[in-house]
Amino acid sequence: MLHRLLGEARRCTLCDGLPLGPRPLLQGSVTAKILIAGQAPGRRAHESGIPFDDQSGDRLRAWLGIERDIFYDPAAIALLPMGFCYPGTGKGGDLPPRTECAPAWRERLLEHMPAVEFTILIGMYAQGWHLGTANGRTLTENVANWEQFWPAQVPLPHPSPRNARWLSRNPEVEATLLPAVRRRVGELLR
Repeated sequence: MLHRLLGEARRCTLCDGLPLGPRPLLQGSVTAKILIAGQAPGRRAHESGIPFDDQSGDRLRAWLGIERDIFYDPAAIALLPMGFCYPGTGKGGDLPPRTECAPAWRERLLEHMPAVEFTILIGMYAQGWHLGTANGRTLTENVANWEQFWPAQVPLPHPSPRNARWLSRNPEVEATLLPAVRRRVGELLR
């Protein structure tokens, strides 16, 4: 059932009016224990057809302590962004994920991923959807309170190089949070 549903999602054209057109990027399986809930693919990922195929992905894999082959193994890791297609560029970077995608696909896909034990919530869009009423007012608040969601979920900032300043102002992320995330990911991938 999940295989069929993933195929349908990859052929989705809900966001047909996007500047580069639809190209849904996602992966998953019934055995994946880790779910990475991101925002939406970037331009480079759209062009290559590979999620997180950029500097953000390199940083994310370093944060998780895993190599590309494990990251792109759907049997281990599900990649389910809030928007499956590149939304285009605005003044400050990529536009937010399209709002049609999550209501159309998210619940349906997640109910067929029963093995997920750990969800990594990248950015406010993923945090808002997954944390519901527990979602804080800001990403900084969510990340500071990460232990309240542990061990099922963890809120993280986007791994974009644009967030270097935020990371330097929040050194506890690299000192405390990321080592805990790497341990949890390592335990689940054994």
